[in-house]
Amino acid sequence: MKRIASILLTVLLGLNCMGQQYSFTFKLDGVTDTMLYIAQYYRDEIKPVDSARLASNQYVFKGKRTWDKGIYVLVKQDRKSQIGDFAIDNSRKFTISGDAKLTPSTVKVQGCASNQEMFGYLATLQQGEKDIKEIRERKKDPATKEKAEAEEKALIERMQAYEASTRNSSSIFMQLVNACDNPIVPDSIENPAYYYRQHYWDKLFENKNSINPSTLLHSPQLFKKMNYYFFGVLYHADSDTIIKDLDRLMDRIGDDTAMARFVMQFIEPRYYRSTRNVGWDAVWCHIAHDYMLTGRFPWAKESEIYLARKNYHRIVQSIIGAHGQELWMADTNQSENPADWISSHRFPQKYVILWFWDPDCHHCQEQSAALKVLYDSLQNDPNRPFEIYAVGYESDIPKWKKYIREHDFRWVNVGGPNVNIDYQEAYNVHSAPTMIILNERRDIIMNKVLPAKNLLQFLENYEKRQKK
Repeated sequence: MKRIASILLTVLLGLNCMGQQYSFTFKLDGVTDTMLYIAQYYRDEIKPVDSARLASNQYVFKGKRTWDKGIYVLVKQDRKSQIGDFAIDNSRKFTISGDAKLTPSTVKVQGCASNQEMFGYLATLQQGEKDIKEIRERKKDPATKEKAEAEEKALIERMQAYEASTRNSSSIFMQLVNACDNPIVPDSIENPAYYYRQHYWDKLFENKNSINPSTLLHSPQLFKKMNYYFFGVLYHADSDTIIKDLDRLMDRIGDDTAMARFVMQFIEPRYYRSTRNVGWDAVWCHIAHDYMLTGRFPWAKESEIYLARKNYHRIVQSIIGAHGQELWMADTNQSENPADWISSHRFPQKYVILWFWDPDCHHCQEQSAALKVLYDSLQNDPNRPFEIYAVGYESDIPKWKKYIREHDFRWVNVGGPNVNIDYQEAYNVHSAPTMIILNERRDIIMNKVLPAKNLLQFLENYEKRQKK
């Protein structure tokens, strides 16, 4: 009997530790879904964690569980369409009423101070934005301009005072807003952009220890801040700048594995997959070499590490700054004698454009035609700065040769199986068209397809940068 009593006590204690009773009620005008979900944020994804059915024109989420404090999102029956955000704090019973989108000005809250403050704050900001827009319209009229300017100044001062008054709030929403707030650049700073980047993460790390890690990671504010930094602030930065700023952030994250995983699992695949941004492949190679392949991603599976190592060795050979490997290939005569093959590096011109193309590829056809116009216009110019080394990405040799003849490509045409190395691996060529530009040392200075109209301008800008 004692053993049975002990088991029962253990079970009861276990059940008690599973969480507290809760009841979250939503009354939403115009929402008729049979079921709604409460979902949790994680980066740019949401995961439903609770559900409630429509009954008596309201949705009541109730039961017994542990809720992390933070910002959640109410989701429609399809589990994708979002109605709006709300907060969960220590309150275990509250009611939120509003319209079908939880528009802040329509929301009424009972039983939860954090939601009252959150919706009140958002409603105040939205009304301020509406008022400032109306005032600025009146500024356009000379008759009301002076009065409108005074009203605008007064309104901005009121909004700034209101913002300042919220900074010491203990509500979970305002804590997250403060932690993820962007830096204010002093007027005396000579380089505002640099200052902004250097101090972008300051408030997060000042407030990080006061916020539960789960609350921070499962908040839309953190994701928006991270996404804006890497793909907004740094979108046009060169690879060296991105790498330095990434390393600086990871140093500040330190041993916080959950935060490191949050950041890296979002940005790593985006730098790897990008085909538009010059230099982003170098950023990915840095992430792979200095983080993934050195054990700094303890969450990574062996298969992921293996794939990263394989891709790294493939991509690193063709990043900007790497030395381009010399190709020796047969021209349209298709000689099997290596002595007849043509080198990609041994031209008098300062630059070499490696042009990997396929006669069956529509984009290749368009770009090749544009390149031909440029090339032909400079063919008799002794100062033409580049040569085009066009590699036919086509196994059907007769078709490739016919296309060259019909379109009168007068640059260096090579192709076929007679080649000294695997150019696909050497230059990471796995689709057509691909353009690689080599400088006078035959180092790679561009590995994206440039429109022909931009080619000369790119080379001029490159030379200007080299002289600095």
